[in-house]
Amino acid sequence: MIAGDWQRAGVLTVSDVTARVAEAVRAHHGLSGVWVVGEISNFTHHTSGHMYFTLKDDFSRLRAVMFRGQNTRLRFMPANGMSVFAHGSVEVYERGGEYQLYTDTLEPLGMGALYLAFQELRARLEAEGLFDAELKRPLPTFPSRIAVVTSPTGAAIRDIITVARRRFPGINILVVPALVQGEGAPDSIARGIELASRVEDVDCLIVGRGGGSAEELWVFNDEKVARAIRASRVPVVSAVGHETDFTIADFAADVRAPTPSAAAEMVVPDVAALTRRVENARARLVRAGALAVDHRRQAVDENARWLGQKIQTRLQMSREKLARLAGVLAALDPESVLARGYAICRAADGRAIRSADEAAPGEQVSVELSRGSLECEVREIRTGG
Repeated sequence: MIAGDWQRAGVLTVSDVTARVAEAVRAHHGLSGVWVVGEISNFTHHTSGHMYFTLKDDFSRLRAVMFRGQNTRLRFMPANGMSVFAHGSVEVYERGGEYQLYTDTLEPLGMGALYLAFQELRARLEAEGLFDAELKRPLPTFPSRIAVVTSPTGAAIRDIITVARRRFPGINILVVPALVQGEGAPDSIARGIELASRVEDVDCLIVGRGGGSAEELWVFNDEKVARAIRASRVPVVSAVGHETDFTIADFAADVRAPTPSAAAEMVVPDVAALTRRVENARARLVRAGALAVDHRRQAVDENARWLGQKIQTRLQMSREKLARLAGVLAALDPESVLARGYAICRAADGRAIRSADEAAPGEQVSVELSRGSLECEVREIRTGG
């Protein structure tokens, strides 16, 4: 059969078959986002950073790959013979014609069940609203007393007390003993939170412990602990293990601290730093006050200069006006008029004669001059003009 004949006859190539299988696998919802339990074999950590291995059980094998972007978050190194829970999606690697699990999460078998339980509890409490951001309360700025729910003999309480006393030597710390690992620890922690919350002068509460294995920290993934935290009267800071350890208590708490020491730093104010801030603020206030006084003084000086100029201007204007009035008055002064050659004619009774018809021929009149006066007799009357 030549090429054209088998193509027309519907014969598939190997790539065609593999592509159809790949499409069928992708369309199968039961192969996406699945957990697979098995034992690791043929493990290879390639120089590219990717991990290649096989998951097997008594009856079958499944090739798997975990790319570098995912495996850098692993908290353990996989190895041959290790039983694990692997999460991912099954797809076909078409170039090799093989199906394999593209893994995004890997947990040791012992932790796998716990991890699944952790995810289930977290999802359930989150759906209930127990972790809502609206429930988070701010920490008090200056707590008068803090309570610490933890083991009284562990490293965590020593770290907390050391840091707290270094930052605020007078801080009052109430230690509420509690089991922080093993059987009965969740009940002990929840009871400790409840007791501490009842103390009236406690302003904030730290609950936690130092680092340990995931199993040791597991008591903080208990629902009773989460609900006790949310029921607390005062804000709660969770401080469990180290930076990379996340527990249900962290999600329920008002604030998560990466370590117990960090929790103390968050809760207890640094007196030395506050003192420096107060001193700096006082110095800025003094400088601001002095500057304000200087500005006031400068403003007073400027106002005084302005007022002086205004007074001088007004005074000058008044002087000029007074001079003009004096000139007018001088011009209206009868003596000044007489000095310019005018005269005042008065009748015998002393009244001023303003018109010729006010006098009679033969009448004696007095003519007042600028210097002296004349006694005259009216000889002729001429009216008009």
